[in-house]
Amino acid sequence: MKTWENGMQLMRIAGMTVLLVWGANLAIAAEASSPADTAAADAKLAAYFAAETARLRDACLTDLKTIDDWTAKQGESRRQLFEMLGLDPMPPKTDLQPVVTGRVDHPEFTVEKLHFQSRPGLYVTGNLYVPKNLTGPAPAVLYVCGHGRVVKDGVSLGNKTHYQHHGAWLARHGYVCLTIDTLQLGEIEGIHHGTYREGRWWWLSRGYTPAGVEAWNCIRALDYLETRPEVDATRMGVTGRSGGGAYSWWISALDDRIQAAIPVAGITDLENHVVDGVVTGHCDCMFMVNTYEWDYPQVAALNYPRSLLISNTDRDRIFPIDGVYRTYMKARHLYDLGGVPDNIALNITAGGHVDTQELQTHAFRWFDRHLKQSDRLLEIPATKLFPPESLKVFDELPGDELNTKIDETFVPVAGPFEAPKDFSEWIQQTDGWMKTLKEKTFRAWPSQVSLEIEARGQATSDGLTLQQYMVKPQQNVELTLHILKRADLEKPEVVALKILDQAEWEDFSAIAAALFPGGVGGFSGEADPEEVNSLKKLLNNQPWAMAYFAPRGVGPTRTNPDSKVETQNLRRYYLLGQTLAGMQTLDIVHAMEAVRLEDTLGDVPLFVEARGNMAVQVVYASLFSRQVRRLDLYEVPTSHQPDGPAMLNVLRFLDVPQALAMAAFRNPVVLYNSPEDQWGYLTATMKSLKRSEKQLQFRELPKAAAAETK
Repeated sequence: MKTWENGMQLMRIAGMTVLLVWGANLAIAAEASSPADTAAADAKLAAYFAAETARLRDACLTDLKTIDDWTAKQGESRRQLFEMLGLDPMPPKTDLQPVVTGRVDHPEFTVEKLHFQSRPGLYVTGNLYVPKNLTGPAPAVLYVCGHGRVVKDGVSLGNKTHYQHHGAWLARHGYVCLTIDTLQLGEIEGIHHGTYREGRWWWLSRGYTPAGVEAWNCIRALDYLETRPEVDATRMGVTGRSGGGAYSWWISALDDRIQAAIPVAGITDLENHVVDGVVTGHCDCMFMVNTYEWDYPQVAALNYPRSLLISNTDRDRIFPIDGVYRTYMKARHLYDLGGVPDNIALNITAGGHVDTQELQTHAFRWFDRHLKQSDRLLEIPATKLFPPESLKVFDELPGDELNTKIDETFVPVAGPFEAPKDFSEWIQQTDGWMKTLKEKTFRAWPSQVSLEIEARGQATSDGLTLQQYMVKPQQNVELTLHILKRADLEKPEVVALKILDQAEWEDFSAIAAALFPGGVGGFSGEADPEEVNSLKKLLNNQPWAMAYFAPRGVGPTRTNPDSKVETQNLRRYYLLGQTLAGMQTLDIVHAMEAVRLEDTLGDVPLFVEARGNMAVQVVYASLFSRQVRRLDLYEVPTSHQPDGPAMLNVLRFLDVPQALAMAAFRNPVVLYNSPEDQWGYLTATMKSLKRSEKQLQFRELPKAAAAETK
């Protein structure tokens, strides 16, 4: 084993030098990737997304034969939706602290300008439209706004002012209407675009979505309406369009106090979003964190048996009519089974993604029918009556607001963590972590793991042999494992598996192209001849096999590198209840297992090496494989937030140090250029469990070599 330790040090120093030289040639390697290669990778990814979407579609509400089949699971489904919105466990219902800051008068109604706190520091601004001359408590409608920005002199007036005509119309017809601002585009402007354009992929690791904030604000808005003497709390409805249509879905699915829901242009199915690309037109407030792999008709089903009108136009580009219709038909099946077919309807009018009068008229008549038991004709159109600035709530924004950074606290994370007191506590804790990882982070992994590996090619040049194997962890995902060793080496002493990120793939590709110029294909780029010779010398002097593996999205399977395209592909994974990093972790598990299927490597110690975020993914993969003997990890991030790999929900129960502790408990781990003082929990746990010093080691690369990697 001493030979391995000395050799690995030489290899790493040489490798860091090579990284510097290869890095200078990244443009050459990238240019060598042809448009045809990228197009093929794009087509494979599209086929993958289509297959995964079909899997979720085919599982959605398809096993219901009687209405009892649904009612038996409706409660658990609602709990799951609460969880996927970051609301399980339910936050405490703290004092709303409502404040009316002013009033606007109209001959037929009064508008109260108000705010309340749905939780301390999370302000909700709104306008309450109260009809005059009420003779008793009236039905109430919660109007939730879409993305209608109204700004004057650089000051946000809230999107409630854009949608004021709805509240005014309802009040003129005998309804109390509370119109509330959304987190984004309200008077206090928060963020809906975390993954869309802000690069906040840690939202996924935290299990956070602004849809959860909007749902919670709606729940608390109903709480406020219940306190008003003008409101009949047994007759409450909700509506809104676009983003407001989505929030109508969240609150009506979660809260039985809603007796009539009219989501307008607010829902479609995964086929539209993922396969047809509608996701590119939506911010994150439209989506739950899809832990339980739902298709959207299941959200619609949670309205049963209450009144539901699904409303849309026929040429809406971000809520296409085919997906709206599919969603409606699945929900209607439940209402038919339950014997209440008149409680659900579909309203389609002409137009694009606009707030048309035809949509408004049908919505208002639906409320009349289901909240007032009336079938009157409508004579007054919905029109805007007030200058927007007259409806503004705050003269000065509150200094204690949390709206602008609510993503940092809305979903609590696990911790602080303390080292286990003894072995029994550790086993109990880690058993729980592993169970949760399987159920809430890697749930989308195939339930039946079938390792597929196929020899694809072999080349020999100048005393070295390179073997290629196809590894297939899922349908439409084909990856390549490369094994490099001395041609006459029958049985290596060690096999080192390097998990490559994109930059490292391009480095490896350039070296392999130089080592095997006329052999197996798929390599490109230019490498410094001295570095090629250095690697050849290393392999000739050491009895090792080197394995190289690029997970999906890296190297040969890299898709269109345009940043906007990459972002939307990452969001497609998210909508399916996955993350790219989480599925790459599955790939790495398969690579670890696949190495063992090579004839001469079946019982050879396997050392796995990775850098940066890929090192974290290797840590998680090692927890699901019994093949690993040691992990060599470089520059490991200490947390998933803000820059670690996005793993669904993981921060709700553990973080990188806890995963590393589980890995180090099983196999020796060497951390390079990761200062020991950053890993207090990890070192304390190893000490508490009396693991030997060799089980966890911290090493610093020579300064020159470390500098070359930056």
